[in-house]
Amino acid sequence: MTELKEFFKNDRYAALSGIELLEVEPGKATTRMSIRDEHLNAGNVVQGGAIFTLADLAFAAAVNAYGNLAFSIETSIRYFQSAKSGILYAEARVLYLHRKLATCEVTVTNQDKELIALFTATAYRKDVVNQ
Repeated sequence: MTELKEFFKNDRYAALSGIELLEVEPGKATTRMSIRDEHLNAGNVVQGGAIFTLADLAFAAAVNAYGNLAFSIETSIRYFQSAKSGILYAEARVLYLHRKLATCEVTVTNQDKELIALFTATAYRKDVVNQ
């Protein structure tokens, strides 16, 4: 897990956004984001892109944890409710793994375990090993 966490420190956008990779293993990952003022949009709720980025890092960690470099080729996100403060978590789990494709579902919840968003994505798995 330590090597994977080091690898994902190179995700500079997620780091700049204050997103932490808490847990990662092949097929599973959890990320966390403490909501800061800069995450809020003009309506004073967390901007959708911040929630997307939180989920995207969990997805990337879960699919890349198998060892092959994997990149998103399709994503979808549904927002169920807004968040204004507190902490958001994203929990990813791979639903389907193939030699070239991996499909993942990510739930985004708040500190009270209320569902905020559901993110689904498919990654293309390259023959290149993560480094």
